Amino acid sequence: MRRDMREQRTGDGRDAVTLYRRTYTTILRSSGDIPVRALTAAHCEMRSSLHPHAADPSTIDTGALLYAMHRLPDCIDTVSRILLAQLPAQFAAALGHSLDGWAKVQAPARRRLWNYDGAHTLAVHLTSPSDLDDVIPTLVAYQIEWNKLHQRIALAPDLRERLITAGLLTRDGASGPLASHHLDLGHLAEALRSHLRIPSDEWARLVVAWGSRFWSRLAAVASRERNMTVRLIGGTHVAYAKVVDHWWRPVLRQLERRRLLGRPLYFVSSNPHGLVNLCSGYVRRRADRLWEFLARAPEDAEGEIATLRHATSWANRDNVLYYANRLWSKLHPWDSEERARRTAEEEARGIWHIPAGDGADVAAQIIELRRLRPDDLDPRLQEVAPALLASPAVILNIDYPLGLAAYRILRTVAESVDTLRGIYIVGKAATLNGAVGDVLISNVVYDEHSQNRYSFPNALSYQDVAPFMARGSVLDHQQAVTVRSPFLQNPEYLDLFYREHYTVVEMEAGPYLSAIYEATQPTRHPIGDTIHFRTLPFDLGLIHYASDTPYTRAWTLGGRSLSFAGIDATYASLVAVLRRIAQVETATARTGRRRPHRPAAVKVA
Repeated sequence: MRRDMREQRTGDGRDAVTLYRRTYTTILRSSGDIPVRALTAAHCEMRSSLHPHAADPSTIDTGALLYAMHRLPDCIDTVSRILLAQLPAQFAAALGHSLDGWAKVQAPARRRLWNYDGAHTLAVHLTSPSDLDDVIPTLVAYQIEWNKLHQRIALAPDLRERLITAGLLTRDGASGPLASHHLDLGHLAEALRSHLRIPSDEWARLVVAWGSRFWSRLAAVASRERNMTVRLIGGTHVAYAKVVDHWWRPVLRQLERRRLLGRPLYFVSSNPHGLVNLCSGYVRRRADRLWEFLARAPEDAEGEIATLRHATSWANRDNVLYYANRLWSKLHPWDSEERARRTAEEEARGIWHIPAGDGADVAAQIIELRRLRPDDLDPRLQEVAPALLASPAVILNIDYPLGLAAYRILRTVAESVDTLRGIYIVGKAATLNGAVGDVLISNVVYDEHSQNRYSFPNALSYQDVAPFMARGSVLDHQQAVTVRSPFLQNPEYLDLFYREHYTVVEMEAGPYLSAIYEATQPTRHPIGDTIHFRTLPFDLGLIHYASDTPYTRAWTLGGRSLSFAGIDATYASLVAVLRRIAQVETATARTGRRRPHRPAAVKVA
């Protein structure tokens, strides 16, 4: 297996991916600004599964454009210079001043720290090398598709004249405000769509994604080409370690402040709301308000409320409530009193939130099990409530990080905590054999970073999750591959994985397993080995829910949020994790000791 994955090169697409990554990592060693267009040729040559029409100037790849847009902040439309660094001091040294006063901006579908100067410069905070593998291809794809749109409009004089008449362009080519008297927008939009040769369904997705800024963005696209530059400042191994150290300090302080540091600890990597909703009862105590909201609220632009109303006929009602609370919060921004009320209710139940700080953009929650209240627990947990409430253990949940940041975070936690009793990874993945909303449980992981093949006894299986799934499949005994970035894949590469029976494509499992190796062995994780974890001194569970189907280029790839299908799978997975923790606590209380520490891993020749 190792020979196949590491040495098979001809025709499998790996050379093109490797060349692209080598291109931008070496170019970014320069001490100056680098034009994004310098990376266009290598990006196109890679033939990414997310960007199959990159090299075709006559085809607007709407899927790639939407994917990139959702992973960049809105201000990217005006940005011409991107600075990438790890620490605030690095930005200050390059700019001659700190980032104080720069706006903090967000991307709809990618958690990362961004600062915008309000004009043309964007500062991107890097947590690990995986951020480079994510940001750079995203920027290149965005610029390629923007410039295609611009070129196609520029080559149509009649269309440009209509844009000038509508007030979207001036005679000298600058963008302008939409003329208030121009009422024929439907015909203008259809003329644009037809000329750009964008299918109707993809055009509709673009209209929804741009929302109220649709015409102003089209005006900006028509007025100019993009020629962004990027510059990497720092990028050292030590600086990445400092970033995670900055992230860990407030978490450690909270554990010390609550006198929880010596308690048995379960590390969970999931999302910032799932476990809290299952344990706190905050949402369920407001059920009447939320059911009334669903009954009376107007349907929103994406139809989420209508979808949720329909889901009440088949889905778990508590899952519906959790999702309804999310929608309610979007339409009714919290005031300070409501935030304070929720904080007080959760802290009274032993739940503390640590927001993302100056380091990694990874929020964390601490849950002290014995302070939870039985009536607050989700009904699916009532059976195991006595074991949870009798436990002295603590759950540390982190908002799952990107790529190699997972390795650094878990390694840092393991260095500081001597009482790890369980590690559970719950994240999103692409599936090569399933459908969106399925749950995928793997016991083999090939890691592109270390080129190691890890196998392990997964503490979670079909029977742990399936009883809590209203729809969708639960596929266990799967094999996962940890890739460097969603863009750094092509059809040949995916075929190679699938031929070797790898059906789950994700970004964190390999780095987590490398950290687990170093937490249980006297050496750093190897490179290019096959490693089997026979037994571990803690419980280990790995589970994913399917968010994408790259073989079919499903429109879920950046076109919208995972929606309720993902909520159903997420909560089924997290219920399984909490029930597993209860099982471990019961077994520990019965034996009176922790699980025996045996040799954790063996290398397989």
